[in-house]
Amino acid sequence: MEDADLRDREQHIYARWLAACVAIGFGALVVSFLVYMLRLLPPAIAPEDLPRYWGLPVGEYVKATGAPTGWSWVRRLGESDLLNFVGFSILASATLVCYLRMLPVFVVTRERVLAAICAVEIAVIAAAASGSVFPL
Repeated sequence: MEDADLRDREQHIYARWLAACVAIGFGALVVSFLVYMLRLLPPAIAPEDLPRYWGLPVGEYVKATGAPTGWSWVRRLGESDLLNFVGFSILASATLVCYLRMLPVFVVTRERVLAAICAVEIAVIAAAASGSVFPL
């Protein structure tokens, strides 16, 4: 396979996986918004109470509302106003998912430098997402 054909194939794979992640993430955001607005699950903060908190600095907002920080939102997915974090997490993870998909492609095609870059990117993103290396 020629280099140009290989690059086109690699770009197509990455683009296809990125498009799928974006579609899934956007779908999750739409569903979570509907769950919140239709009150299918109870919210921690009712929509009509939101204007009271809009102008607060983050620290005051967290204190006043009991909003989760870090990954603590995962334990509170039963609250409809936190359910949207699932969609945002999917969107934020799209690059990681694409790199995970591309790593074996680069290994099979013996693109050692690209495989190494990909592996380092995966490690950095995973470390950042864990919160242990770059705590918020």
